[in-house]
Amino acid sequence: MDHSSIAERKQAQLWERIPQQWRLSPDLIPAGMHSPADSVANVQYDRVNVMDIPRTCGLLSVKELEATEKWDIKGLLNQIHSKRLTAKEVVEAFCKRAAIAHQLTRCLTEPLFDSAIKRAEELDAHLKRTGTPIGPLHGLPVSIKDSFNIRGVDSSVGVASLALNPSKQDAPLVSLLTLLGAVIITKTNVPQTMGALDSANHLFGRTLNPRNRQLTVGGSTGGEGALLALRGSMMGFGTDIGGSIRIPAMCNGLYGFKPSQGRVPYGGQTDGQPRSKGRVSIQAVAGPIAHSVADIDAVMTHLIPWAQWFGEDCIPGAWPSLLSNFSKNKKRHITIGVLPHDGLVTPLPPITKVLNEVAASLRRLPGVEVIELPVPKALSKCQALANKLMAVDGGETMMDHLEKTKESLIPWLQTRMKRGKPISLAQLTQLQAARGEIELELKRKLWMGSDGTGQTVDAIIHPIAPHPVPQLDRYNAVGYTSSFVLLDYPAGTVPVRGFGRGDLESGVEMDAKTLGSWDKVNRELWDEGKVDRTVYLGSPLSVQVITPRQHDYELFQAMELVDRAVKTSSAKL
Repeated sequence: MDHSSIAERKQAQLWERIPQQWRLSPDLIPAGMHSPADSVANVQYDRVNVMDIPRTCGLLSVKELEATEKWDIKGLLNQIHSKRLTAKEVVEAFCKRAAIAHQLTRCLTEPLFDSAIKRAEELDAHLKRTGTPIGPLHGLPVSIKDSFNIRGVDSSVGVASLALNPSKQDAPLVSLLTLLGAVIITKTNVPQTMGALDSANHLFGRTLNPRNRQLTVGGSTGGEGALLALRGSMMGFGTDIGGSIRIPAMCNGLYGFKPSQGRVPYGGQTDGQPRSKGRVSIQAVAGPIAHSVADIDAVMTHLIPWAQWFGEDCIPGAWPSLLSNFSKNKKRHITIGVLPHDGLVTPLPPITKVLNEVAASLRRLPGVEVIELPVPKALSKCQALANKLMAVDGGETMMDHLEKTKESLIPWLQTRMKRGKPISLAQLTQLQAARGEIELELKRKLWMGSDGTGQTVDAIIHPIAPHPVPQLDRYNAVGYTSSFVLLDYPAGTVPVRGFGRGDLESGVEMDAKTLGSWDKVNRELWDEGKVDRTVYLGSPLSVQVITPRQHDYELFQAMELVDRAVKTSSAKL
């Protein structure tokens, strides 16, 4: 069967799983949503914002709107566990909202509405019978990236040859979430091969940004970004090897949390790559995308202690961490370092501006010291090294999958991906040796004092990208995120504010010398001869927060600190 026939079958299957009574009136569906195949090409979309349609379309009752909008995770769980809301009421409300979100953005791949509602009924029956929730996340509606395996469900990752082949067992993360009582309501869209930063594929089409359809939704966990932005899920789980949690969070005004290796079960996924490739090259991690820092805490507090018993790659962990430098009984100030760029690509003016705003907000908090960090030379080596480690197999396995159904690469990948030659063991060991040298140098340069006797910087703020949320297929400079997977530093996204007219700087161009080819391409996203800067208006501006390796609880605390500083400053304006 060729890829187009498989795509037609999968799209029909998806549509059949959306109940008739949950389907939007045609006049509410923006132009261009009816042809997934056409959406893959970089067609010119309008700037329609669909964020309010779930509230105004008339499909959600007042009670369903309240269930999907009123509470954070702890508050919603309290409503369910105290029997003020049933799990079925909550799960059904989120399933309906997820269906609406899909019709507006193409964010879903495998709706699991029937099984989710059935599971919610089982949870309600258990609570009624025993008076006790089945787990701490009893009744919580969550969604997962398409790559996570669920028994009896496809994990096609936007590649036709991987479709119509249901998984035989659940991924460890799926098993753990189920044990804790969470209800998985859907799987979400990704880019073809999961190797792009804009979520488009020939199987399901392109996922669109609900705030502005001319801007990217991000990738590779882009479907989660769009779904959560429209509040079709309480929390989404994705993976991150180049920024695939943090980037969709940035593009959709959400909070993303990329943990260290071994914190959240990663295995049991279909990715079209050689099995266990990450064990010898560079290893992706799994983590949440959420509506708030508090929601990250509400779920990670239960995931972290259990993870070691579910993931083959997981280690014992404590949440909270007793070793945290953020503890209130510590005598010294919390020190936040400002890392302005990656040494390769100069951030565009609004990115530098928002980073400086966050630094200023942090300086106003008592007990916090903010210092400027010089950019270490080793940081500029990370992106190239990460790219080489991602390509150790030459892409042969994935290219075999594509050629099996004569599936062409999406436009963004056509100039970036081709069949190569796997590297030798000697070459691999050289790359890993270079990685070790960089890890050691940056540990000293970023975190330790001049005397090298201990940690002096507790967390770092840094851009997620050197540009605002870009137009479709124009994301640039992945080194701002991939470097911290190479280094295995936990890193998260914190939204700061929207892009406003004061950020446009109309008529003012960057005149500093370009640093190289990546920097040159990045400047094009600000060059008024090549882009209408007003396209960025209203898009989210965020910062990245980073802590040392395995300091995952401290990352949560640092994100909470940054978020509090930002909100305190905003309240005073």
